[in-house]
Amino acid sequence: MITASHIFDELYDIFWKAPLYTLCLEVSLLISVVWLVLHRKKDRIKLTPQQKADLLDKWNPEPLINDVTNTMVPSPRVVTGRAGKRLTIDGHDCLNLATHNYLGLVEDKEIEESAIKCLRKYGVGSCGPRGFYGTSDVHLELEVRLAKFMQVEAAVLYSYGFSTIASAIPAYCKRGDIIFVDECVHFAIQKGLDASRSKIVYFKHNDMDDLERLLAEQQKADLKNPKKAAKSRRFLVAEGIYMNVGDICPLQRLVELRQKYKLRLILDESVSFGVLGENGRGLTEYLNVDRKEIDMICGTLEGGVGSIGGFCVGTTYIIDHQVLSGLGYCFSASTPPLLTQAAISAIDRFEREPSIFEELRTNSKLLHEKLNRLTHFELGGHPLSPVKHLYLKTESDRDTERSLIGQIVDACVESNLAVTNAEYLVDREHPKCPRSSIRLTSNRLLTGDDIDFVVNTLENVSKRILV
Repeated sequence: MITASHIFDELYDIFWKAPLYTLCLEVSLLISVVWLVLHRKKDRIKLTPQQKADLLDKWNPEPLINDVTNTMVPSPRVVTGRAGKRLTIDGHDCLNLATHNYLGLVEDKEIEESAIKCLRKYGVGSCGPRGFYGTSDVHLELEVRLAKFMQVEAAVLYSYGFSTIASAIPAYCKRGDIIFVDECVHFAIQKGLDASRSKIVYFKHNDMDDLERLLAEQQKADLKNPKKAAKSRRFLVAEGIYMNVGDICPLQRLVELRQKYKLRLILDESVSFGVLGENGRGLTEYLNVDRKEIDMICGTLEGGVGSIGGFCVGTTYIIDHQVLSGLGYCFSASTPPLLTQAAISAIDRFEREPSIFEELRTNSKLLHEKLNRLTHFELGGHPLSPVKHLYLKTESDRDTERSLIGQIVDACVESNLAVTNAEYLVDREHPKCPRSSIRLTSNRLLTGDDIDFVVNTLENVSKRILV
């Protein structure tokens, strides 16, 4: 039976054996609680119903969004029909250099028939994430085919190209890690960097000397604080072909620096997959770089493949982790089976007819050569890149350039040429917003006459607007 004396003895032992700092803390907490109880407001103001109504009438809540100006509101050009070699925009039948159909597979009859056959079997969509009844056998087949095509151990499929790299980066990079990134990476990579909460260090575009300088500085800082360095991992992120500028990255030098400074390398081949290399495997094939030197390669099926979604390839260990940690994989509805089958058929075409890549490269080089002769533009991008950027030779402030480029693009559409002005979220781009430009894309189906038409139209329209 527990008596009062037993309780007293137990309390006495607790206080007698407790350290002094514990007793002081407990006493201070007790005093704080007593003070709060004694000093709480007893006299509360009671409002009449009329006073409450008056306060509600005067309340002016903050807007859900900031004021939207006319320049922020997009004015989409309405497309009717298929977005193939030709594109009907607002009633104008245009030669299409605006979409990323590099290999012209959107119009491929064999791929179309295979997608229709798949549609009859599976329906339009899965309506569920991969882990919740959204996985069809065609998804697994495409992952196997991508891994085999890229000559790696495994692949994971995402349902949206943007979310692929934006999910893959934070799946591995965490707070306390350091990521070295080229300053010209596209917006999806930037969102992945934001989500990782890592320390981001930007190096000058394709400047390997600047990157090595930053790596050497970090190495010195690590030597001064080895405990902190032991808990921090180092990553390097680059694009095969940079969407924002059209340049090819110096992958061989990146691999050398990766080995020297012990970095993990993530390469985004969204533009270069299905473009570079004898068999379209991307920059690693084009530069003959061992894919084992790249920790993870990401790409999109929305460019050369002509479908939708994205993928990551690498070792089984790297890929399996994304099934549990890649937010775009875990929470997005899976790719519609018919578009997955279209991607499988496109890979079949890659393997069966590798000459399509040479046809694309030939057109890209010819287009690059002729665009370089334009009077009022400076051409940006590598000759082999299907993505080209045209900048005004006479540089001005952003609003003026954006307005002039918008007028040129509109006039091109009216002249039956579809190009696009590269748009950016000015206040959200890191580390700085790219300069305004006309972005146009090459494709395999262009003829010599088509390319001449493109150059002549741009020259005539720019003379009319800029002079």
